[in-house]
Amino acid sequence: MSSKIRIGIAGYGNLGRGVQAAISKNQDMELVGVYSRRDPQSLELAQPAARYSVDDLAKHVDDIDVLILCGGSKSDLPEQGPQLAALFNTVDSFDTHARIPEYYESVDAPAKAAGKTALISAGWDPGMFSINRVYGEALLPDGETYTFWGRGLSQGHSDAVRRVPGVAAGVQYTIPSQEAIEQVRAGLRPSLSTREKHQRECFVVLENGADENNVRQEIVSMEHYFDQYDTTVHFVDAQTLATEHSDMPHGGFVIRSGNTSDSQKQVIEYSLALGSNPEFTSSVLVAYARAVHRMNRAGITGAQTVFDVAPGLLSPRSAAQLRADML
Repeated sequence: MSSKIRIGIAGYGNLGRGVQAAISKNQDMELVGVYSRRDPQSLELAQPAARYSVDDLAKHVDDIDVLILCGGSKSDLPEQGPQLAALFNTVDSFDTHARIPEYYESVDAPAKAAGKTALISAGWDPGMFSINRVYGEALLPDGETYTFWGRGLSQGHSDAVRRVPGVAAGVQYTIPSQEAIEQVRAGLRPSLSTREKHQRECFVVLENGADENNVRQEIVSMEHYFDQYDTTVHFVDAQTLATEHSDMPHGGFVIRSGNTSDSQKQVIEYSLALGSNPEFTSSVLVAYARAVHRMNRAGITGAQTVFDVAPGLLSPRSAAQLRADML
C-alpha cells in the first residue's frame, strides 16, 4: 500500500490544472485521478493521469485520501461542497466572502456525520491573506487592517462574469488605489470605503444577439461581486480576449497600521506578487490537503478553515525538522 497521500481532483479548469502541477512538486503525494462533468476522454490533461466522470466518485471513496474541489464559488461549490464532504475529506477555495459563514454550516454537518474533514475557503484570499489579517489584529490591537488586491485577474469574479446571460467569455481585473495604499503605509489610518480602495474592470465577449446594455447592467449590479465598486465593462472580440487577456497574474497586500504606544507607530505588511493566480491558489490547496489528511487521522472532523490549521501541518517536514531548521 502506498504511503503517499492519495489526491483526487474534482473539476479540471484552470484550478484543476494547477492542482495537478502542484501535486507533481510534492513528493509525499500522488494523483489518483481527475473527475469531470465533461466526457473524461475529452479532457486535455497537462500531464498523464487517470480520468473519470464525477458520477464515478462514489465508487472511489476508498481510493482517495483527500479530494480537492476545483469548481467555481458562485454555482458549483455551494452544491458540490456539502455533497462531497459526506463522502471524502475535502479542500476547496470557496471565495464569496459574504457567504462563507453559511457555506461553512452547509459543509460542517455532512462532514461531521461522515467522520470527514472539510477545509473550506483555502487559497490566498480567503486563505493566506485571512491569516495575516488575524495576525495583524492580534499583534497590534490598537490599529486598522487594510486589504488591497491587484492589479490582477480574479478567478472568482471572472467566473461570475462568464455566468451572466449573454456573455460568451470574459475576464475581470481588480485595480487597487495607489493613493490609498500609500496613505496606509504611512500609518495615517485613513477611513476608506470599498469603492475608494478598488476599481473593477471587465473585458467581455458577447454571445450573438446579446444586448450590451443588459449585460453591462447585470454585471455592475451583481451582489457581492460588483455592486459596491466602480466597475467598467469593455466589450471585445474573442481574438482580442485571447491575445491580450490570457495571462492570469494577481497579488496584493494586507497591511495592519497601529500603535504600540502613543508615540510609536507600527506597520505590518504581507504581500504577494503572483505570475499565475490559479497556479498559486492550487499550491495552497495542495498544502492544505496534507493538513486535512493529518487532521482527519487525528480525529478532527467537520468543516475547518485556515484559522483552525497549525502551520506545521502544512509542511512535509516533521515537527522535529521544523524546530531545527525553521524556528
